[in-house]
Amino acid sequence: MSEQSSKRPDVDTYFMQIAKVVATRATCLHRRVGAVIVKGKQIVSTGYNGAAAGHPHCLDIGCAREGVPSGKNMELCRGSHAEQNAISFAARYGIAIEGATLYCTLYPCSACAKSIINAGIARVVYEIEYPDPLAREILSLIEVRQWRPEE
Repeated sequence: MSEQSSKRPDVDTYFMQIAKVVATRATCLHRRVGAVIVKGKQIVSTGYNGAAAGHPHCLDIGCAREGVPSGKNMELCRGSHAEQNAISFAARYGIAIEGATLYCTLYPCSACAKSIINAGIARVVYEIEYPDPLAREILSLIEVRQWRPEE
């Protein structure tokens, strides 16, 4: 086995890679986002962006926000964000996430940031920036860092 292929990834890289795989399940036509909630180095919940359980996916029926500029009229979207879905899944099954780390492929929006804080998540690791100043203000109460692939 070569030295490159036998190198063990650090914890953040490991869980971010899993979040990227989770994102492949997303059903949003505009962006695929994945989230993984980790507690004690164990995955306790995952989520990706898509329609509410039991509702048709945008992949199947089209986007209700077609032609609307990015970041505008979010209330028209039938989908839930990856972070919301991961938090909701944990709540649904009674999984405690206080003190957990959330790995997400995109910086959380302000709505998700509020849910992250209210759920007691202590740390967020994200890959791609998202321009939401209010989210940054809300998440300033916890540790947030951008993940960068190992070189």
